[in-house]
Amino acid sequence: MVKTPAYLKKGDTVAIVSTARKISKETIEPALHLLEKWGLKYVLGETIGAEENQFAGSDALRKKDFQNMMDDPSISAIWCAKGGYGTVRMLDGLDFSEFVKNPKWIVGYSDVTVLHSHIHTLGIETLHAQICENIEKKSEEARRTLYASLFGENASLNYISEKHSGNKFGTAEGQLVGGNLSILYSLCGSASAIDTRGKILFIEDLDEYLYHVDRMMLNLKRNGMLKNLAGLIVGGMTTMHDSKIPFGKTAEEIITDAISEYNYPVCFNFPAGHIDDNRALIFGRKIKLEISEKIELKYL
Repeated sequence: MVKTPAYLKKGDTVAIVSTARKISKETIEPALHLLEKWGLKYVLGETIGAEENQFAGSDALRKKDFQNMMDDPSISAIWCAKGGYGTVRMLDGLDFSEFVKNPKWIVGYSDVTVLHSHIHTLGIETLHAQICENIEKKSEEARRTLYASLFGENASLNYISEKHSGNKFGTAEGQLVGGNLSILYSLCGSASAIDTRGKILFIEDLDEYLYHVDRMMLNLKRNGMLKNLAGLIVGGMTTMHDSKIPFGKTAEEIITDAISEYNYPVCFNFPAGHIDDNRALIFGRKIKLEISEKIELKYL
């Protein structure tokens, strides 16, 4: 049975931490103003403004900061300020025992996929959504769906997406899981790897070489993560790179090749990922995915 953290209400407190790269308070001021506009309070973790090379303080500091916010009963949600790289360095050693008893929303994407995946193995929903950084530059839908997800306005979270030539028509139901392809690939074989059987997998990525996208998709395939899906959703595959000798396929074509022998429905260009229209997705929640001339995602 999957647990849903308590939805927020006005007056609740959101913790802001960085589990990966360093970030200043000034950079996240727009996110803080947004929380205030929504009637929420916030508390800044010790990692905001902390620095150790590219990280938001040492691994020990980032771990302590996240642990404190998980265990603090006055905190209703933890919003990650920045991605990049580093969350996996502070994951091992975290104690989720109190969090499992009293779950709260963990919000972020990209490198935060480490937390989404690990917490999914604990049977708790998380929120794949825009980090604090650049929230003011994202679409109105990115902000609206973040609000609706946090406050439990699920009726307004049914999405309609554009058709794509690579889409495979059909209807699927299952738990929504996934996140950043590079992170999912890096977690294969670890205790944080997700079981994708019977689930609808979402993937997205940024700034990768095409040959590496092929390597990652084949790794997921060889690990059995693509075989028994109920469906596949591909978000932004943003700013892909090619080698001097061209790979010969786009990221979408690479993904299509990797799943060519499977018959589940697939949609591309879903509005989530490293794009301006980065809409919030509740991971662990059961959804219905209908792919025809239009794509509809409905929470069940």
